[in-house]
Amino acid sequence: MIENPQDRLPGRTPAVEVRNLAKSFGRNTVLEDVNLTVLEGTVTAMIGPSGAGKSTVLRCLNYLERPDSGTIEIGGHRVDAQKRFSKNELYALRRTAGMVFQHFNLFPHMTVMKNIALPQQRIFGRSKAEAEARAQELLERMGLGDKGSTYPNKCSGGQQQRIAIARALALDPQVMLFDEPTSALDPEVGVEVLEVMKELASEGMTMIVVTHEMAFARDVSDDLVVMADGRIIEQGDPHRIMEDPQSERAQSFLHAVLQR
Repeated sequence: MIENPQDRLPGRTPAVEVRNLAKSFGRNTVLEDVNLTVLEGTVTAMIGPSGAGKSTVLRCLNYLERPDSGTIEIGGHRVDAQKRFSKNELYALRRTAGMVFQHFNLFPHMTVMKNIALPQQRIFGRSKAEAEARAQELLERMGLGDKGSTYPNKCSGGQQQRIAIARALALDPQVMLFDEPTSALDPEVGVEVLEVMKELASEGMTMIVVTHEMAFARDVSDDLVVMADGRIIEQGDPHRIMEDPQSERAQSFLHAVLQR
């Protein structure tokens, strides 16, 4: 069963619209006719078996991977994979979505401060003072106010992931994309990152989260998407899907992960 989130969450406008998204790598079809609506101020969790295409959806949303076909619209910026579009149109789309990766992707040769400040200077043309002030504000928010002069490899995994979140937030995105942000962390450390994400959700940040954290998917997300074999097989209320999945494939997956 695939529910339209606007039927359950009326009064909210779409922040992300994906239509007929498809992606293949050679003969391997990774995504096939994916359609997704994410509403402003909501959290959409994406779950499913490995290889389902979840991370590829996120990478296509900001064109880290170029789809073979389909349209993506975020914050009023629309790109059609089968039509020509300018670099400015692509940059406008990318600026709307901040991405947090599984393995942090921080620059090891730069201090924490520079990791957060430099993108602001390059993308927005902010002065060094402005960029560093915004970076310090976000580091304080992440509980890392004393880490600005530190290099990433001197920080724990949980600290590095919070730095990566601060870097993404510094670019004032309309949507935050999280690609399994806790899977490379010890469970105890992952809790720190999940708490930051819960705080963002409570403040109304629009978020799409690929995750294996079933409690987060059930209790924090407003909309749950289950993917398998490159398709969305169920979408709707997280509690309903967790308790009573309709498709056989979703039943099999959830039975496996919830019985651990």
